[in-house]
This record gives sequence, structure tokens and C-alpha cells, in this order.
Amino acid sequence: MNIMLFHSTYGLRPAVREAADRLRAAGHEVWTPDLFEGRTFDTVEDGMEFNERIGKEEMLKRAVLAAAPYSDRGLVYAGFSLGASVAQTLALGDDKARGLLLLHGTSDIAPNAHVDDLPVQLHVAEPDPFESDDWLSAWYLQMGRTGADVEIYRYAGAGHLYTDPGLPDYDAEAAEATWRVALGFLDSLG
Repeated sequence: MNIMLFHSTYGLRPAVREAADRLRAAGHEVWTPDLFEGRTFDTVEDGMEFNERIGKEEMLKRAVLAAAPYSDRGLVYAGFSLGASVAQTLALGDDKARGLLLLHGTSDIAPNAHVDDLPVQLHVAEPDPFESDDWLSAWYLQMGRTGADVEIYRYAGAGHLYTDPGLPDYDAEAAEATWRVALGFLDSLG
């Protein structure tokens, strides 16, 4: 698979590169665009403040420009938290998208979004301060209305960005379970 993997609000941290290496070791081609142009952050608040200064339109423009040279190959869009939000937006707008892998995040769905059985897999903590149960229920129903084929995996007691070993949220057991399921998902798209 060809995978476009977007970083979280912390920026392009080592954990994102390690995830890309894990995916490459499983036989996938992976790109990790740096939407923050080299900036990384130690706190979610600092990253969110920087993201707000950039603005949603500029972030999406950067993401589209990063993905455009590869979209004809049929990309799987993937991302961590904020990056998952970006990945979702791009996947729902790309009729050649092969799949969507969301780690720790989702996004609003445009009312006119439509896909043909796009495989979608979401991995999220339970509870998650950024992804409430009510939000996830509504998101799941809306994604279904777009035509997406959605699977949701919840990880009780894990922190929001539980796959990043450099953050306090890290949960080794939940992270390994996530990668095991996600790699199976990606293999099923081949």
C-alpha cells in the first residue's frame, strides 16, 4: 500500500518516523509530510496554538500539496490525532483513496461527502478527552452515511496519544494491539 501518514499537533516527532518505519518494514511505501515545516512541540497546548496560527485552510493546503504527487497511486490516508483529522478530510475528498487509518482522532464530515465503501479503521482511547462517546457515535453514523465501511477499536485506560513512546499518554500494550490490528487492516486492502 501507498500510505500518506500525517503527524499530530506535536509535529513530526520521532514516534511518527518510527511508525512509518514499522509500516515500511511490513512492505508499505510511506510518506510523512511535515505540515509544521520543522516545528515540534513539547505540549499539546503549544502545538494547538501553532496550528491555530497556521489555520485550517493552510494546513489542508499543505496536506493536499504533499499528497497530490502520489494520489493517482491510490493512497491510504493515515494520521495521528490532528493528522487523523487531516487524513480523514483528504480521504473523503479523494475518489482514488484506498483506505483511511485514523489513530487517536476524527474530524467533522462535510454534509456532501460520499465514498464508495471506503475502508476506515479508527483506534482511540476510552475515554478520550478529545473524542467523547457522543461524538464518536455521531461520527460513526455520519461516516456510514457517506458510504464508508467503518471499524472502531477502543483502548480502555489508555491516554489520548497512547502510541507515542515519548509522551506520558504512552501505553505499550494498547500501542502493540493497535499496530497488530492496523497492519492486518492494511494487508486486507492489498
